Amino acid sequence: MHQDTKTSNRASTASRDIEKQEASMSEEVQEGSVRVYIDPTAEQRLVRRIDTRIVPASMFIYLLCSLDRSNVGNAKILNSDSGSSLLQTLGISNQQYLVALMIFFVSYTLFETPSTYMLKRFRPSRWIAFLMFAWGGMTMILGGINNFGGLIAFRFLLGVFEAGLFPGMIYFLTFWYRPEERALRIALILASATLGGAFGGAIAYGVGKLNGAHGLEAWRYLFLLEGAPSCAGAVLVWFFFPDYPETVRWLSAAERTLATERLKGVASLGHQRITWAEAKETLRDYRLYVHYLTYITISVPFSSMSLFSPTIVAGLGYKGLDAQLFTVPPYAIAFVITVSVAWVSDKYEMRTLGTSISMLIAGACFVVEGALPADSFKLRYVFFIIALSFAFACIPPLLSWLTANLRGTAASTLAVPLNVSIGQIGQIIGVYIYKADESPGYPTGHYTNAGFLLVGALAVLGLRVMYIRRNSRLEPGARKWRL
Repeated sequence: MHQDTKTSNRASTASRDIEKQEASMSEEVQEGSVRVYIDPTAEQRLVRRIDTRIVPASMFIYLLCSLDRSNVGNAKILNSDSGSSLLQTLGISNQQYLVALMIFFVSYTLFETPSTYMLKRFRPSRWIAFLMFAWGGMTMILGGINNFGGLIAFRFLLGVFEAGLFPGMIYFLTFWYRPEERALRIALILASATLGGAFGGAIAYGVGKLNGAHGLEAWRYLFLLEGAPSCAGAVLVWFFFPDYPETVRWLSAAERTLATERLKGVASLGHQRITWAEAKETLRDYRLYVHYLTYITISVPFSSMSLFSPTIVAGLGYKGLDAQLFTVPPYAIAFVITVSVAWVSDKYEMRTLGTSISMLIAGACFVVEGALPADSFKLRYVFFIIALSFAFACIPPLLSWLTANLRGTAASTLAVPLNVSIGQIGQIIGVYIYKADESPGYPTGHYTNAGFLLVGALAVLGLRVMYIRRNSRLEPGARKWRL
């Protein structure tokens, strides 16, 4: 180890000489009076290695989460033409169904912040594995319910266990990535929800053909088959999902040092403890509440699209199992657009513009969707695809922007889950805007989504102006607020 340190010191000295003599592309990180020079080639190699361990696993976990959350939307209309859908089997009204959707968001809101704290307390691999096993179990139990009370109870518990995953994942990324690296990774994770929508529709289409097998309705098989992979995946997460760069064994000692040094001053650190003074400072920071309120505006379309896409597509003229199948293209296209917007936002440091432009496009498409004649099925389907794609695409750069302007582990621990928790207000609103008696046009739903997105775009641009003004007042050399 001592010999490794000597080698590292000689490499650092050589790097400084090369920088002075040849103006190489080395990067300087300053913490107090100690300067560490980081070889950009080594850093890129390290980030690629971290990506291979974290990004695919995180995407798969969130894909399973989104499947188990939104499959109730598929179950609602699955085999409805033969009288075997979830609503018909349980004998519940559309209003009771909406209550079942809403109760999920109540528990989700209540448990997001404490669950994110528990992730820090018990290590990411352990806590995420526990959550996966629990929400997978709740999904499978939903396959056995026989009344409205069971639907309410287990949707509530599903919300309890899924609550910590998304804010926990965003928080987890702050331990591994610099601010300018996060939007693309967040997008890939969030975009797996769009893949979940695509796979969910395709799976529901196939499972629908099992209707009546062994005396069971197809929607029961849907819950059983989509819950089981989460329970099985929890075992793999427990043993193989990484915790912090300071502790993982698959990085060498030199790589662990590089992974932590490159994040100092711009990201959370796994060994840092949260103090009450830091917590109070975060809770009193008014600018963060503008971020939280803005997140409400994008949560409305995110919720309504996730839960009602099969219903909306059914209103576009597609019936029976075809309504499940035609939810696949919108989500597949949304995946590509979401990742593309995030990549541009990160690469060119334009998170606010990536978010606001996406919101404006989605908002405008929802306006057109609501204004078109109800029988313009093909045209409405095209605008539905564009609206859904950009409604999802605005979320990753917005979250990346928030985390880029959080300074310290305590701020990330509190602000990220609070942001998502307060955003649940928007998700609850999204439950109620697509009214059954307005089928097939659903003007209230489309216009409500449009209104929230357009207001959100204005809020993002207003926040951008605020940060620009703050930067203009900073002393030379001070750390600037990210845009």
